[in-house]
Amino acid sequence: MSEDLFAFDEELRKKEGRVLAGLDEAGRGPLAGPVVAAAVVFPEGAYISGLKDSKKLTSRKREALYSEILDMALSVGIGVVSTEEIDRLNIYQATKEAMLRAISDLSVVPDVIVVDAMRLPVQLKQFVFTKAEDRSASVAASSVIAKVTRDRIMMEYHRQYPEYGFDRHKGYATKEHLNVLRQLGPSPIHRRSFSPVSELKLPF
Repeated sequence: MSEDLFAFDEELRKKEGRVLAGLDEAGRGPLAGPVVAAAVVFPEGAYISGLKDSKKLTSRKREALYSEILDMALSVGIGVVSTEEIDRLNIYQATKEAMLRAISDLSVVPDVIVVDAMRLPVQLKQFVFTKAEDRSASVAASSVIAKVTRDRIMMEYHRQYPEYGFDRHKGYATKEHLNVLRQLGPSPIHRRSFSPVSELKLPF
């Protein structure tokens, strides 16, 4: 329930500091495109009905919540790490970097951060939970912001490389995507370090 997520954040603010930022990412698993992280800081007393983990929402509902979150939040930070950086760093380190960029993009300095499943190398008080988006409204909001932002990026890539169907699978390893990969080879935005891309002939 959305009420429980916001209640969790309010309780944490009382104990740990008034400026709480939730962090989450989108795009760790796909074969193509960037990994995107978001950081969201809500004001005290904030509430948005229906807010929950982006994976549990329809695309239309995510878009609606995206606008509500931007209207409600004190600050929203975005961090994007490119395909080339993912191949150079590895996806785990690239995800950390995306989260660090999201924190740096905030217009306020958090007293405390709540992070989904990944401890960050920052001098900030942090709470790390598995499935943090199911506990914290700020993390759930960041999951929505990250997902919508990444989906929009992948739609732009679809316009550049329409033959790969990025508008439908957003770079994930669907049967359709794998079939096209075998036929055409990777595009410039495919992650060369990811299997099965790494085993395919590289035309670029």
